[in-house]
Amino acid sequence: MEYVLFALIAYLFGSIPSALLVGKIGYNIDIREQGSGNLGATNTFRVLGKKAGIIVTLSDILKGTVAVLLPLLFDAEVNRLVIGIFAVIGHTYPIFAKFKGGKAVATSGGIILGINPILFLIMVSTFLITLYITKYVSLSSMITGVISVIISIFFKDVGLIIVISLLTIFVFYRHRENIKRIRKGTEPKIKWM
Repeated sequence: MEYVLFALIAYLFGSIPSALLVGKIGYNIDIREQGSGNLGATNTFRVLGKKAGIIVTLSDILKGTVAVLLPLLFDAEVNRLVIGIFAVIGHTYPIFAKFKGGKAVATSGGIILGINPILFLIMVSTFLITLYITKYVSLSSMITGVISVIISIFFKDVGLIIVISLLTIFVFYRHRENIKRIRKGTEPKIKWM
C-alpha cells in the first residue's frame, strides 16, 4: 500500500506543469502554443528567457527530488528510486496538462539529486560542458544520460544503475524528433552560452 500511495503522490507532484504555470502567471503566455510547444525548461528558455527558464529548471528538478525524499521523511519501506520514476512519468505525461509534458531530463536529474548528490553534480557538470561544446540541449541531455550510466557503475549500486539506465533510454525516446533534426542539421542551437 505504501508503494501505491507514494507512487501516486510522486506522479501528481511530477504532473505540476511548471513551464505552463510560469508562462501563464508570469508572462500571460501559454508555453504550449509557443516554440516547440513542449512543457520543459528548454522551450521555456527559448520562449520566455533566462529567468523563466531557470525557475522552470529548478522546479522540474525539485519534482524529482521531493518525490524521492518524501518516503525518507515518512520512514516508508519503499524503494525511493522506483518512486522517483513516477515523478518522471508525471512530468512527461501530466494529468494537469492533458498528458503532454516535458522530456524527463530535469526531473530525472532531481531524482539523482535526492539519492546521490555527488552523481548529480557530475551530471550537471557533464551537461554544462557538453552544452558549451555542442550548443545542443537535446544532445547534451542524451550524452549526460550515457555518461551517468557509466559513472553510476562506480557507485556499485545495482538499483541506481538500473534506474539511470531506464531513465536514459526514456530520455532518448523522448528526444526522437531531436535526433532526427540533429542528423538533418536543423536542430536549434542555444545562443546564450
